[in-house]
Amino acid sequence: MNRRAAVSITARTLGKNYGKLRALDDVDLDVRSGEFLTLLGPSGSGKTTLLMVLAGFIRPDHGSLRFGDEEVVRLAPHKRDVGMVFQNYALFPHMDVAANIAYPLRLRGVRGAELAQRVETALQTVQLAGYGARRVDQLSGGQRQRVALARAIVFEPRIVLMDEPLSALDKQLREHMQIELRQLHNKLGTTTIYVTHDQREALTMSDRIAVIDGGRIQQLDTPHAIYEHPTNRFVAEFIGESSFLKVGFDNGDWHCGGRVLKVGSAPAARGAATLMLRPERLRILTDGEAEAGLNVFEARVTNLVYQGDSFLLQAALADGSDISVRGAAGRDALAAVPSVGSPVRLGLAQADTVVLADAPP
Repeated sequence: MNRRAAVSITARTLGKNYGKLRALDDVDLDVRSGEFLTLLGPSGSGKTTLLMVLAGFIRPDHGSLRFGDEEVVRLAPHKRDVGMVFQNYALFPHMDVAANIAYPLRLRGVRGAELAQRVETALQTVQLAGYGARRVDQLSGGQRQRVALARAIVFEPRIVLMDEPLSALDKQLREHMQIELRQLHNKLGTTTIYVTHDQREALTMSDRIAVIDGGRIQQLDTPHAIYEHPTNRFVAEFIGESSFLKVGFDNGDWHCGGRVLKVGSAPAARGAATLMLRPERLRILTDGEAEAGLNVFEARVTNLVYQGDSFLLQAALADGSDISVRGAAGRDALAAVPSVGSPVRLGLAQADTVVLADAPP
């Protein structure tokens, strides 16, 4: 398909209330031209409301929305040059695949040989060449998803919006389609906004991720930055697995459980704070292993879960706090893991020691 010039998106102080519920709380958002940005958050966080505002299906109570240099906040959906993939695909069951894909072209007055050619090109783009005459009810879930995507891109929009399009697929197919969608984005060069509540999906597909909660963007950054350096506890809890311990600041040092921490990153403000422990960054120390450069936690094993390619060891500190360690489940590695009830020493490198402010920024 022909590339059209992608467009940037700029939102300023977008607000939307439903009675006392603040679905969007003065949201500011900048999306780069050609970027794949994911809106990630739990149910009720405001991510779908924001997507519907971008699509034009919901009008905000206040704020500005620009596609490139054009103000579109009052522009009708069909005039925004936006392709939309819905969660349930929203395909027409009485039409065959080709007719479904052709629908947005017919609305735009495209007919005849040009229409047929563009439909065929869209089918080839989503790897469904030869499926044009099939009925929708003859397709698998993954094929329906591709038809919905073909319909969204056939008129070559500058922006594509996707509302959890993979949520109905099984795990294996969903992971396969994540890679395919990302490759298709790279090929087409459109600005893409993708909504999901699946953290792994967001990490896999995105140039950047906007983590949303309570109608606000809690953090907007690259997948690596959000995972390694979350701005607050909500982001840390929502992205990846973590344990958390209370820490304090005294005499120029951060303290945890009576010991001074060797800290990799910490908030500038010295108020209430929490230590984030990623289970894959903790490691089990052998007897006599040197502690240089490590923060060490003495604990007792409470549970050991085998998960095929990895194991999850759960342990309790002296104060009752729970922490977890994840490791590769090789035969030798499992043999060296302490049994339930045994003491265990856990080491955390300084670079992986991340202290978070308790309050959102």
